[in-house]
Amino acid sequence: MRATVPLVLVVDDEPAIRESLAFALKRDGFAIAEAASLREAEQRIAGTDLVILDLVLPDGSGLDFLRGLRARSDVPVIVLTSRDEETDRVVGLEMGADDYVLKPFSPREVVARVRAVLRRIRGDRPQPEAETVEPPIEGPGGLRVDPRSRRASIGDTELALSRTEFNLLAAFLRAPGRVFERGQLLDAVWGSDVVVGDRTVDVHVKALRRKLMDAGGDPKLLETVRGVGYRLKDGQ
Repeated sequence: MRATVPLVLVVDDEPAIRESLAFALKRDGFAIAEAASLREAEQRIAGTDLVILDLVLPDGSGLDFLRGLRARSDVPVIVLTSRDEETDRVVGLEMGADDYVLKPFSPREVVARVRAVLRRIRGDRPQPEAETVEPPIEGPGGLRVDPRSRRASIGDTELALSRTEFNLLAAFLRAPGRVFERGQLLDAVWGSDVVVGDRTVDVHVKALRRKLMDAGGDPKLLETVRGVGYRLKDGQ
């Protein structure tokens, strides 16, 4: 049986960008769907394995689309932004985008990021029953993550975490009290071959910390170690 070809939806109102990305992705073995607006994106999102999403579209904001998408789906999203849209990049990551690419960009770079994100997603899938499955992990402040079901909670409150936020929390819970440098978190959560930077780690940790606090967690539960990285209090 032939493996299913991943379907990538490219959402951008500039035909030249869609054409260049479609050409590069098809050459690398991907199936492509295209949308020039949010309305078209909604119509073509079904069955998509990954979305490449421009944040400025003629009928609305890509951030609004991402917010609605995350309420019903965890399909991976790579956002496209201009260099002067740092706020949108940060908000996009906090809302659950898996990566971002700055315009102007190399189509080859985008293809590399698509492959890296999909590799990471495949690694997140539940393991077969015959293999050893990691048991639930409990930690300080009532934190708990279940790798099998990919559910996380603090006390009696379930946490609505993105895929990356869940993986970050699991990494911290496996070693409470350990100081993780940003590079170590990049390797543990994103993978050593993924082209993202320290800023991406900072944004996701900030989003995770805010969700822990919103659920009643101690504001100091997830600590910033200045000049080094981050750690989860060990409860000692």
